[in-house]
Amino acid sequence: MATTQVETVATKPSQTLTHGRSAAMEAIEDITYGSIAGIVGKYIEYPFDTVKVRLQSQPDHLPLRYTGPLDCFRQSIRADGFLGLYRGISAPLFGAAAETSSLFFFERIGRGAVYASGLYSRDTVLPLPALWFTGAFAGAFTSLVLTPIELVKCKIQVPMSADGSTSKAPSVMSVIRNVYKHEGLKGFWHGQMGTFLRESGGCAAWFGSKETTTKMFYLLNERSATSQTEKDALATEALPLWQQAVAGASAGMSYNFLFFPADTIKSRMQTAPVGGSGRPKTFWQEGKALWNQHGLRGLYRGCGITVFRSAPSSAFIFIVFDGLKRYVPM
Repeated sequence: MATTQVETVATKPSQTLTHGRSAAMEAIEDITYGSIAGIVGKYIEYPFDTVKVRLQSQPDHLPLRYTGPLDCFRQSIRADGFLGLYRGISAPLFGAAAETSSLFFFERIGRGAVYASGLYSRDTVLPLPALWFTGAFAGAFTSLVLTPIELVKCKIQVPMSADGSTSKAPSVMSVIRNVYKHEGLKGFWHGQMGTFLRESGGCAAWFGSKETTTKMFYLLNERSATSQTEKDALATEALPLWQQAVAGASAGMSYNFLFFPADTIKSRMQTAPVGGSGRPKTFWQEGKALWNQHGLRGLYRGCGITVFRSAPSSAFIFIVFDGLKRYVPM
């Protein structure tokens, strides 16, 4: 794909050419700024995430506890107060920092692998299809980091006893001890298949949608420019803040909607009580049981609120990360 002026700017700062900077410094920057952006995004989205997990994890053999997101909000606040929606946020804050920093770190490694393949010159910016691939690459590796963290988070958000009733919310360490006692080290990766599918496919959409929308805005801005001087300025200027927000929001909504069924199955697996007499269900067994019980609607239970909360969260993540990369380089 020929390199044009628009292609040069239609990238986030982490994808601009940075000759002369060490790979180690780029990695440190990705990890540090990705962690900060992830923590900001998690504070915004966490109450909605708690509601989402509670909707997804309602037992099959009991009547539905919540009729929808608003009812879940009402019951949760009535039972535990508003701060109850932030129950267990310590592990997710760590998880958000680990997830977001890992995504940007592995996405950079993915781009390096694409360049190393010889398909594209290192002096050019990667085209959009390659950026969708690097997003999938980042998500696949990040899923290995994320599964244990999400397992602990889900068990704190939806404390479940063997009979399907809720119990007192456990601490992070008690969850870790309980999982290790009954299932060993491999128990922390229960639900890995769901996380892998969600992250690899979802992150392809996350990075890809963000880059596609960003490029669209640069094309529109270039067309509205009245002089060559204005067009040249586009090569060095960031998009207006509202356009950055729209690009980030589109990324979050695409990520969450396209692979939501995988996340639903994963949440059900990870909220199941440990230490019971039966063997834990596999990803496909859990998915089949959910399909037989509730059909397609059950797979998308909680999707609306998830897509809704992902828009501002993802917008802030990209704005914070891109802003730090551009204005506070290491």
